[in-house]
Amino acid sequence: MAEELRVPMEDWTAWPAREALSRIGVPRRRKVMAWAVRLGLIGLVLWNALRGGFFHGWGLAVLAIGFGAGVAAVWACYRTTLAMRLWPSVGLLGVLLLMGVGAELGGARDPAVALWCVCTLVAMERLPLAYGLGLSALSMGAYALGTTDPPALAAGIAVGLPLVGYGLRLDEEARGAGFRLLAQERMARRAEAESAALAERARIAREIHDVLAHSLSAQLVHLEAARLLIERDADRQQILERVVAARGMAREGLAETRQALSALRGELTAVEDFLRAAAASQGARLEVTGEPRSLSAEAGLAVRRVAQEALTNVRKHAPGARVEMGFTYLEREVELWIRDSGAQAATGELGACGGGYGLLGMRERAELLGGSLEAGPAGAEQEGFVVRLRVPA
Repeated sequence: MAEELRVPMEDWTAWPAREALSRIGVPRRRKVMAWAVRLGLIGLVLWNALRGGFFHGWGLAVLAIGFGAGVAAVWACYRTTLAMRLWPSVGLLGVLLLMGVGAELGGARDPAVALWCVCTLVAMERLPLAYGLGLSALSMGAYALGTTDPPALAAGIAVGLPLVGYGLRLDEEARGAGFRLLAQERMARRAEAESAALAERARIAREIHDVLAHSLSAQLVHLEAARLLIERDADRQQILERVVAARGMAREGLAETRQALSALRGELTAVEDFLRAAAASQGARLEVTGEPRSLSAEAGLAVRRVAQEALTNVRKHAPGARVEMGFTYLEREVELWIRDSGAQAATGELGACGGGYGLLGMRERAELLGGSLEAGPAGAEQEGFVVRLRVPA
């Protein structure tokens, strides 16, 4: 049996939302129109009261005092309802109700009806619904008891005015909900901007780390080789070659740092050009297949860094090995693989230098982009080591 749908009942003791009780987000034109309507109604009530001839002499002072007290009570009620103070708000509206009763007993019918109408509208619009209905019932009951209007008109006013107040309440609630959604959207955008800034900082940190790790690791290889040659009393020219190579790696590191900064600004050379230059420096063979296309900055950087790290590892762990490289444009991703033929001689201390975390960092970079990186022996039929990267592009 299908579960019966239930419409949640309105909480009769709950206040309207604070945004609904306040005037936050109300357009200026609407405020002007609202004040124009209020002033027009107040003017109409005062004109009817003065035209009836009841207020003259000291009666005009009573009218002025009563009018000031009513305005003050309504203004204070708006303040207390905004602070969601129930009993002061009920008390202030009760003052309006009693002022209407006094005006009715004194023969000032129009001011009495006006006070009861204001009490009903404010109660229904700004109080918890149970208390608003109670005050509305008292106000409209007082109106119905003393009215000389036709029964149909009196019933229409007694029922319709609370409905008008409730309609105003719903309108204010809708405006408040819209303002809350706008505030939440602004907060979400602010959080999104902060998240993007943090992601960009992480990206910058990752790029700087990768560039420095690659450059310093390569320099360490040559300097370690120079140290070993010095310990073995090798030929001066061999030592000089290693020192010159380390100096060249330092220059390359500086160039790569500049390139990384350009990449962070979206200024990157073509990946193929970079791979060809890297392959030429290593004496490797590069094969490019697939339909060439531009890559995102993140994908292009991942390909560059993995190529650099893999070639550095070849120099460290398999000096003299033959290197093959392949770059393929697939349908929704690109693939880079680098394979060496294995170490041609014992690497000794030279192969042991370095932290050993380069490929781990590359794998994390690839996974952040939704790709993968595999590194391991080439296979049973082939010697050496292979690194294979796939990233969406």
